[in-house]
Order: sequence, then C-alpha cells, then structure tokens
Amino acid sequence: MTADLDPATLAAALDLAPLPEEGGLFRRTWANDTASAILFLLADGDFSALHRLTADEVYVHQAGAPLDLLLLGPSGEVDRVLMGTDVRAGQVPQLTVPAGWWQGSSSTGRWTLVTTIVSPPFEWDQITMGRREDLTARYPAAAERILALTRTG
Repeated sequence: MTADLDPATLAAALDLAPLPEEGGLFRRTWANDTASAILFLLADGDFSALHRLTADEVYVHQAGAPLDLLLLGPSGEVDRVLMGTDVRAGQVPQLTVPAGWWQGSSSTGRWTLVTTIVSPPFEWDQITMGRREDLTARYPAAAERILALTRTG
C-alpha cells in the first residue's frame, strides 16, 4: 500500500463499513474466546470520537499517514501519541491503550489504516462514548483536542 492510494478504493478492497458513533470505517477480521481484531480506517477528515473500553486495546499502525492519538487517563493523565513507522521522528508503530482510558484519534494526512486488538473480545456493551462538556471539565489542558474529537455535548 502506498500513501497516494485512494481511501475509497482501500475501503472497498478491505470490505470496510462505517463504525457507528465512533466514526471511521472498520471490519472485524478475527475473534476467539480471548480476543478480537479489526481493521480500522480514518480518511478524509473523519476521526475516532473519544471513547473508552472496559478492555485493553492494542493498536498497530498498518499504512498511510501517522495517527494522532489522544489518551486521557483515569487519574487525570493526558498523553498525545503519534503512531506511525518513522521511529526516528518519535512515532510508535504499536501501542496499548489500557482499559478505562479515554481515547480518540485522527489521521495526520488523507488516511490512516490501523489494526486494533481487544482482549477480552470486543462487545458493544464495553464502549462508552465521551461527552464534550464532561471531558473538557476533567481535562482542561486538552480541551482544544477534545473539542476536535467529540461529536456530542
């Protein structure tokens, strides 16, 4: 895959569908009793809205532009991670988001493709979508980025 690949062509080739509420396109590619995996594509200005899971989630950067990931911890931690393949520039190709941490992301370019792995396997009742007012009040230092990564008040 190359960075100039059209995201619509990529989404069609990978049989990706819209991810409700969160944003982006996805397809579950694997699951067993202990974990599940998806392909996840952010393209053309879409973003992964801030959310948290009740399970750990491992991200693996696959292709495209770096992913700008915001992480908000339960004890007030604020971290911003650039996921990509240029490790000399400080990018990380893999990252684990601990259960209970808020996470949201956007592509730094036209599109980004990642794999995420959740253990135990993802179920819809494991996800909580973030509310803009609640998160900006709790994490004021990240308010600008929170506004960019939320869809609801």
